[in-house]
Amino acid sequence: MTRRTEWPDGAGYGAVGDAENRSGRAGGAAPEGGAAAEDGGGPLPSRAGSGPPRTPEEQARAICLRLLTGSPRTRRQLADALRERGIPEEAAEEVLARFEDVGLIDDAAFAGAWVESRHHGRGLARRALARELRTKGVDSALIDEAVGRLDPEQEETTARVLVDRKLRATRGLDRDKRLRRLAGMLARKGYPEGLALRVVRRALEEEGEDPEILDHHLPDA
Repeated sequence: MTRRTEWPDGAGYGAVGDAENRSGRAGGAAPEGGAAAEDGGGPLPSRAGSGPPRTPEEQARAICLRLLTGSPRTRRQLADALRERGIPEEAAEEVLARFEDVGLIDDAAFAGAWVESRHHGRGLARRALARELRTKGVDSALIDEAVGRLDPEQEETTARVLVDRKLRATRGLDRDKRLRRLAGMLARKGYPEGLALRVVRRALEEEGEDPEILDHHLPDA
């Protein structure tokens, strides 16, 4: 049976400070008389002054807490970090499972927050957002659920805002180059081709481009 390392069920981000404090004291000098403790001739060394965490589970817990202090992470990201630091798989799985139990790892919440932040902050569409979440190890079902909350109308509105921002910078370019630059910008952010061309065409028409000429350049928009 796997040995489970215990810590309070209420462990949360407040525990991060405790872990850092222990880590900060770890490099201190050993108490006087510590060497004599083995034969009963002096006090036992304190746990805080005895160096890094002694078990793989303690090491894994400290690593995860330090990483989560900086920003939320997915379970896969933390698992990769533990593997890179040589933590045995059994110890890593035990700690990761415990962190999920107490809510310190929540891939569903991570995916939802990622979609919200990256769409409004960078204008990324569902396809690009799904691609980013896959690289972070989020489960496909959770990705579908998170990006599915992004309303298609909101996605199109954001695409229009992106085009409007770039429209002025493309003035003076020949029409084909301008179309490629605007549509390419949306494609890189994950917008489908049909949506991208439709949004670009509408923006150019509102700017005064002849619809018949645009029909020639954008027949499928």
